[in-house]
Amino acid sequence: MDVRRAGERYPGGDPEAGIDTRHAFSFGPHYDPGNLRFGAVIACNEERLAPGAGFDEHPHSHTEIVTWVVEGELTHRDSAGHESRVRPGDVQHLSAAAGVRHAERNDGAQPLTFVQMWLAPREPGGTPSYALVPGIADSTPYAVPAAGAMLHVRRLGAGERTAVPDAAYLYAHVVRGRLRLAGEELGPGDSARITGAKGTEAVGVTAAELLLWEMTAS
Repeated sequence: MDVRRAGERYPGGDPEAGIDTRHAFSFGPHYDPGNLRFGAVIACNEERLAPGAGFDEHPHSHTEIVTWVVEGELTHRDSAGHESRVRPGDVQHLSAAAGVRHAERNDGAQPLTFVQMWLAPREPGGTPSYALVPGIADSTPYAVPAAGAMLHVRRLGAGERTAVPDAAYLYAHVVRGRLRLAGEELGPGDSARITGAKGTEAVGVTAAELLLWEMTAS
């Protein structure tokens, strides 16, 4: 298990424009050849947008983009005609495929925090698609077949235990609270990369929320 702490993330965004970003993987000017991906995951960005701030329309291709809102409300618009409001507990999935453009903004009056995760598809190209799953439950994983991956959400109380999926590659990101994963204590923004996960358990130190990517192959 390889643990990466929140303080090790690469800073990014545009603070003067109300955008604060923390990258878990090599990104933009923060090129790190030893930290390009883990399994299918190629980005896990913590984004904080002030009211009125956001990312204007920009392109993506050959990327599965999954977004989890922590607090606030995210406004999504894309070139395929989708417009959505994404709230805490919702899973948003934009499959960029051969190419799509989208914009993401905080149109609300409160600060917005979200985690955006990018996965590399097994095959390039295809037709872009969009899905929004409201209020996903702990017992309902969200599959991203194009990347051979499945997202699990775990919400734990203090002292509560939960099994972690067995997987060739398992990426864990702590959204909030503190927990122990395979005996290692993790806090908000910390992550763990486990190869050959088997019989792994998470235990809440406090109330906590955990995102887990179960992946079949690199």
